[in-house]
Amino acid sequence: MRNLAEKWPAAPDWASATLSKGGVGVRTLGGLNQLLVSGDLAAWSKACGLAGEGVGAGAIANGDKYIVRIARDRLLAVGEQPFPIASGWDAAGFAVTVMDAGLHVFEIEGPDLDRLIARGTALDPEAASPSASILFAGVGVLFYRFGNPDRARLHVDRGLAPYLWEWLEQAQVL
Repeated sequence: MRNLAEKWPAAPDWASATLSKGGVGVRTLGGLNQLLVSGDLAAWSKACGLAGEGVGAGAIANGDKYIVRIARDRLLAVGEQPFPIASGWDAAGFAVTVMDAGLHVFEIEGPDLDRLIARGTALDPEAASPSASILFAGVGVLFYRFGNPDRARLHVDRGLAPYLWEWLEQAQVL
């Protein structure tokens, strides 16, 4: 039987892979705790102690724990330390799924970040959106800025990370 994996390039060593061209640098962030929360978000907020609506596309997240808004009843909680809440269904009306292994996180930084965003999506780089869920380079990602306007994070399904990396390598703005 033919090995179809031969036609695909090998995934980079994510621990050390970096891109730096022009005014943008890209690296992988590992070790982040990511929880997908669905249902009664007010009850979840009360249970875990992390308040707020969450950031959408283009908005700036800060801190060692923050919320990324996906939909009216869905969010991604991101933190450097584990969250004090168990995964699964909670009687308060929300469900929690650990996404640490399911979502790959790229951090993109530099003065030409807006040019890269304009190349990868139809989203206006200057505008914020209530939801961080967008199409970028043809795949669904969660996009938001982190810490300052020249740094962004993209959360993408782990299986699509090699494709997105290859797209970033070939992007004309990098």
